[in-house]
Amino acid sequence: MRASVRGLLADRCPHSAVLGRVESEPYDLGLWKTLAGEIGVAGLLVPEELGGAGASAREAAVVLEELGRAVAPVPFLTSAVLATRALLPTRDALLAELAEGRTTAALAVSFAASPYRPDRGSSVSVDGDGRLSGTVTGVAGADVADVLLVPVDGDLYAAEGSSVAAGPSLDLTRPVATVTFDRAEARRVGTCDLAAVLRFGAGLLASEQLGVAEWCLETTLAYVKERHQFARPVGSFQAIKHRLADLWLDVVRARAAARAAAGDAAGDAAGNAAGAADAALPVSAAVAQAWNAVVAVHAAEEALQLHGGIGMTWEHPVHLYLKRAKATEIALGTPGDHRAALASLVGVPGPE
Repeated sequence: MRASVRGLLADRCPHSAVLGRVESEPYDLGLWKTLAGEIGVAGLLVPEELGGAGASAREAAVVLEELGRAVAPVPFLTSAVLATRALLPTRDALLAELAEGRTTAALAVSFAASPYRPDRGSSVSVDGDGRLSGTVTGVAGADVADVLLVPVDGDLYAAEGSSVAAGPSLDLTRPVATVTFDRAEARRVGTCDLAAVLRFGAGLLASEQLGVAEWCLETTLAYVKERHQFARPVGSFQAIKHRLADLWLDVVRARAAARAAAGDAAGDAAGNAAGAADAALPVSAAVAQAWNAVVAVHAAEEALQLHGGIGMTWEHPVHLYLKRAKATEIALGTPGDHRAALASLVGVPGPE
């Protein structure tokens, strides 16, 4: 699957194509249709009896890593991970449509929300007639979603008639929007443990951040071997060697953290579908986000600086990676949020 996804992205999602569309039509829905329908990534988390692939979070993590390496402008994280994970316990018929790629969904939750503050950015309520009113800010994937899934007070609703207004986003390849409901019609699809959904998403987001860091390290390493100064490759200078060696160690640790979180997320999804919860994911997701979010930003900053003048240009793709890394650093919880949670989870809280 890794080879299939990487090959498709190399063919259909070169950096020139991404740069050419980020200011006008960021999402590449043609690419998403191929990924979702022909390769089948949209249904990885959906059980076979519900029309999906019956895979696990480990396979979804592989896809996210490759999408991160290409900064691919597709709604995999928002639809095939977050929205699908929210729907899984309900076993609603909408899962089959998502798995086939016929429908794209988005979870109407702020991208800045976290497992520790799941209601951040949301003020939606449901009235006695089952209609939704309120606003959610910073929703990723809402502008290309066919269905919005709205968590309200422990329940999950499929909403119709919402107003979606795209707003400014640092990451041009993943826009965010403000979603407004004015007594919008909605269908209750079941219960929703929003904190668990966001924790699952945070654990898998670490794999996307790993992909960003890997591309930045590999591309920078190749560049400093070719770029000459004083008749020598820049990469032969000891200071550059030390910086890249340190970065390599950071990326190796990020890979281990992402793999651990993906493994625990696989158990969490299976456990919740059966009515049980996996206690390992809160720790591994917090570790992965506390580390990988910072490493992705550091790798992108090093890439930008070590590419010299060319790295500062719009034509070079490194700025896409820096913006993706900075945006995901505050998505689904900041590193500080996850470090604070981790300290409590493992019984070593900081001083009062």
